[in-house]
Amino acid sequence: MAYPGRYGEIRRRRAGGSGPLAARATSSTGCQTTILVIEDDEAIRRGLVDALEYGGYTVLGCGDGRRGLALALETPVDLMLLDVMLPGMEGFDVLREVRLSLPTLPVIMVTARGAEEDRVRGLRDGADDYVTKPFSARELLARVAAVLRRSPERPTDVATLRLDGRTIDLERREVAQPDGTRRALSEREAAILRYLAAAGGRVVDRDELLHRVWGLNPRGLTTRTVDMQIARLREKLAAAADDPPAILTVRGKGYMLAERVEVTPP
Repeated sequence: MAYPGRYGEIRRRRAGGSGPLAARATSSTGCQTTILVIEDDEAIRRGLVDALEYGGYTVLGCGDGRRGLALALETPVDLMLLDVMLPGMEGFDVLREVRLSLPTLPVIMVTARGAEEDRVRGLRDGADDYVTKPFSARELLARVAAVLRRSPERPTDVATLRLDGRTIDLERREVAQPDGTRRALSEREAAILRYLAAAGGRVVDRDELLHRVWGLNPRGLTTRTVDMQIARLREKLAAAADDPPAILTVRGKGYMLAERVEVTPP
């Protein structure tokens, strides 16, 4: 494999301090974008981690399929880079398990050159894209950025919301009323609003909010935490008790922002 050589330039430039891609990538909740790399070849994994870190991402690396699956389910990550041939559990089995619990988590499969059947199978089982070994750091970063852009969990970031004359500043975590009074939002409340706004009109279910905003593994978890937090947030956003809710409940599916909530990017 030519990976160490291909990534050698990245290692040298990182050692000098910063590179053209050194700005930290951030997620739709304002946190650093985290990528999980599951690859059993240590040299390739190290090269992938170096390239992604140089691209501004926070990276977790793992060389075992079963351990990688556990990390994906237990740790909030924004994208998974998944090799096909893995010890413990092969990549296709990891993909199927991830799709059951985290149906919108972006996954890029890593396949061998000429392995068309692997690429077709991965895409059929729910992978968002694939890269074929050997590949350059430039191609890897371009594919990661493209998948994150089109992923339902990774829309454009949001800074400000406007609602019936009120301004909701997600950076300052406050709601400014037309009369000049302000209501403070907690960090969690701002993160919920940021995530729902960034979803672009998509209904977000409770499990996704638990995983992406609370950082919890929703599998097997029964809790009313999300519902209670949404109820309190609705009260803060309402100008009067009879105001229609800014956050809508879609029965049996989850939550979304009302159409009258205007989203302003940063």
